[in-house]
Amino acid sequence: MRNKLLDAAEKSSLRAEPLQFAVGDTVDVHTRILEGNKERIQIFSGVVIARRGSGTSEMFTVRRVVQGEGVERTFPTHSPKVAQVEVKRHARVRRAKLYYLRERTGKATRLKERRARPWEVQVNDNAK
Repeated sequence: MRNKLLDAAEKSSLRAEPLQFAVGDTVDVHTRILEGNKERIQIFSGVVIARRGSGTSEMFTVRRVVQGEGVERTFPTHSPKVAQVEVKRHARVRRAKLYYLRERTGKATRLKERRARPWEVQVNDNAK
């Protein structure tokens, strides 16, 4: 059980619109990078292998393979440094944490495709 005062203090730091993605989804995480006095967006693509925490301490871990080496990065969900999370592909998984992907290579890391959930369905405005 959480303290009501802590919840009230954290409320101002939470995102207005929560990020809509699940474990197993292939995502592009757009992060804001400061270089001197310039700001740019850097994209980190990979599979979400874990989500943990709640409130302002909620985090998610994204894994990808770069030049044969596995790279994992953990992002705070409510951080202003995370500009956007773009879901590229949904996967059907049966676990909350996909740490078993660390030991697998090549085709063994593939996950089965999942149809979009009702809140993820895009409405086509151009359809007549």
